[in-house]
Amino acid sequence: MFLRAFVCMTVLAIAAFAADVTGKGTASVPGRDGQTREVTYNFKAEGSTLTGTTTGRGGQERPISDGKIDGDNISFKVKMEFQGNSVVMNYAGKVAGDEVKFTQTREGGGQSREFTAKRAK
Repeated sequence: MFLRAFVCMTVLAIAAFAADVTGKGTASVPGRDGQTREVTYNFKAEGSTLTGTTTGRGGQERPISDGKIDGDNISFKVKMEFQGNSVVMNYAGKVAGDEVKFTQTREGGGQSREFTAKRAK
């Protein structure tokens, strides 16, 4: 009985230290042509699982997949379609207050981009 209570308390303590990213955030993401585009993130954190959507080019909403939270680190994937081709973007971020510093990379190789998303007020 004691062991069960200890395990439950430990799990709750770990969850309490996880980053709280639930809500809406925005970022200016650098593009290939040097221009930036505005992207909106809607996140929902549940323990170590991150779900939600991104909205970017043309206002199209895309679900995130494989979302994870590990302390102040978050990661997820977004699948996009371009001219009949699927592209998966991997995101890894570090939460600091109301900001997330992201690195975005194209699955299968390619250039990475760094940007900061800020919690919408």
